[in-house]
Amino acid sequence: MHRAVMAPVAAAIMLLAGCGTGGGTTASAQPSTAGQPAQSAKKIALFLPESKTTRYEAFDRPLFEAKVKELCAACEILYSNADQDAAKQQQQVEAAITQGANVLVLDAVDAAAVAPLVNQAKQKQIPVIAYDRLISGIDYAYYVSFNNVRVGEMQGQALLDALDARGTTAKGEIVMIHGSPTDPSSADYKKGAKSVLDGKVTVGREFDTPDWSPDKAQQQMEQAITALGRDKIVGVLSANDGMAGGAIAAMKRAGYKTLPPITGQDAELAAIHRILTGEQHMTIYLNIRAEAEKSAELAVALVNGQSPTAPAKVSNGTADIPAFLLDPIPVTADKVKDTIVKDKFYTVDQICTAEVKAACEKNGIQ
Repeated sequence: MHRAVMAPVAAAIMLLAGCGTGGGTTASAQPSTAGQPAQSAKKIALFLPESKTTRYEAFDRPLFEAKVKELCAACEILYSNADQDAAKQQQQVEAAITQGANVLVLDAVDAAAVAPLVNQAKQKQIPVIAYDRLISGIDYAYYVSFNNVRVGEMQGQALLDALDARGTTAKGEIVMIHGSPTDPSSADYKKGAKSVLDGKVTVGREFDTPDWSPDKAQQQMEQAITALGRDKIVGVLSANDGMAGGAIAAMKRAGYKTLPPITGQDAELAAIHRILTGEQHMTIYLNIRAEAEKSAELAVALVNGQSPTAPAKVSNGTADIPAFLLDPIPVTADKVKDTIVKDKFYTVDQICTAEVKAACEKNGIQ
């Protein structure tokens, strides 16, 4: 999260027919020329699932919108965030179809339940791109995401390496805090982590976390500490950074003097701070820029009647979906400079706050 290498489609997308010059992320109808009637702006609808995970509003949306504007200034973007409410997302998708959306880019709240929405789009010949989460039960244009099983493998291996380094692998139990059961990516992360950890560690408690909620993760960790005892927990496999933060809050509240190693994902700024100061062992850095921009490129190509060739296909149980799968990157404290900083995901000033300054200097981040 690599089974495939992205094939750039920039050449196929540059100066696409129908894209105007000027405007913004939204555009009105183009003025008529030579006595011809005005043509409505092409509409690209982007649907994101929630805002508790900081990446969606801070990165996915603005990066996607900026790339669409670069490639097709006259295209109009219809944006919606479902706030983890599947019924709300259904209304948003139906509204966009009614408003004349030409392409849907859909990060589904419940990826197993949106096939009827995709079917509505197909009946109106509106192509759909599954963004970040694989939609099941129906065929559609593209899937753009990361190699999610590989994400879980990297998390599991990082935790195992940390336990081995501390000599605690066989001296206690781990807690596994997985993501939302309505997100098919969660099953992939779990599959990858278990493929590394099964038979090598003892799992004391294991949870699926509705909505990827940090608050629920904190409650789950509190339950695990109560059930297992503070001294028995030697590591925590958390599927993302937000839930890692919840688990860490629970452990601090329980009086841990030294926190066990804990994994994460998304490279949230708070997680980078925790990694540098030693509270969190690692995160998975997902190049969200590449994911958002690739999806924008495909969306613009589709509104212009083009169908770029995908380098891979992924089965969703019903069809083999043309897919662009990006590589995940594991990040520990010593890797922050060569990944997060190098890619300008965050600036040095954002990372190296007063509380983290000494840790930044220790890791060569200045």
